[in-house]
Amino acid sequence: MDGHGMDHGMSGPMWAPTDPPSVQGLLAWHPQPYAIFPILCAVFAVLYAVGVVRLRRRGVRWPVGRTVSWLVGLVLVLWVTATGIEGYGMLMFSVHMFQHMILAMLAPVFLLMGAPITLMLRALPNGNGVRGGPRRLVVWLLHSRVMKVLAHPMFTLPVFLFSLYGIYYTPLFDALMSSVWGHYFMLVHFIVTGLVYFGPILRVDPWPGPESHVLRLLLLMAALPFHAFFAIEVMMTKASIVEFYATPPPSWDLDVVGDQLWGGGITWFFGDVPTLVITLALAVSWWRAEDRLARRKDRQAQRDGDAELNAYNAYLQRLATLGSAGDRSR
Repeated sequence: MDGHGMDHGMSGPMWAPTDPPSVQGLLAWHPQPYAIFPILCAVFAVLYAVGVVRLRRRGVRWPVGRTVSWLVGLVLVLWVTATGIEGYGMLMFSVHMFQHMILAMLAPVFLLMGAPITLMLRALPNGNGVRGGPRRLVVWLLHSRVMKVLAHPMFTLPVFLFSLYGIYYTPLFDALMSSVWGHYFMLVHFIVTGLVYFGPILRVDPWPGPESHVLRLLLLMAALPFHAFFAIEVMMTKASIVEFYATPPPSWDLDVVGDQLWGGGITWFFGDVPTLVITLALAVSWWRAEDRLARRKDRQAQRDGDAELNAYNAYLQRLATLGSAGDRSR
């Protein structure tokens, strides 16, 4: 067996564990081909740190909470792709669904709260010359028609749902899991799907999409029924929904249907918890937006002597005067 494919069979893929599942085995560092995700996580952590350092050298303060959130997101990705969770996820549907939910539902939220695009725009050199080219390219992409399509609910919601129904209820899952790179492509797809779906909802960065907090909350809630129905369907199915997990190692004495029941329960749980976190984040964002608007109006009132309120009072006075004149004429 070489490093470019996977032979599930009785022994599982080449990097799947041979011992029965245990807490220690799930949490242990687990070798895997190419170490793609550890390398990517390290690269993105370094790039983010470089951006923060550049801002500090210019005397610009970057919120510590943003940095912590970004690092938490990377640690979550690393946790489920470079430990026993990745290994046992090749043999157990429940562990795989835990990995899927972390990559698609939780890690993207923390990564987005890190505001990487805003950091990049502030850290990259500005100007009309060659040095300002990368920043101009990022700005152009954010305002491009392609980005508007990618951030539109008619795109983000179907893509999010496809990562559930389109992968597990078609032969696509078994096809992707038949090779190392197909498996890695699927894991990256989970992360990107979460970023694309939650990005326009959170709008921590300058994402295209609805600015209204109500519309963003409705978009968040739109996926919940489909997510819950998928979880229920998985829990009620009395056979493995994908062929890949139908033949676990015989020595483990693993109940495939029982393991799938756990997988459906994990899916249901992760439909509620990230939604609650994002709802709270939206509520805080909404409150801050209203607070900023109120303070801006107060400053404007101080500058112009509350001209807006005086004009409104004068308007009400004119209405009252016209009403009184109409009564006298009758």
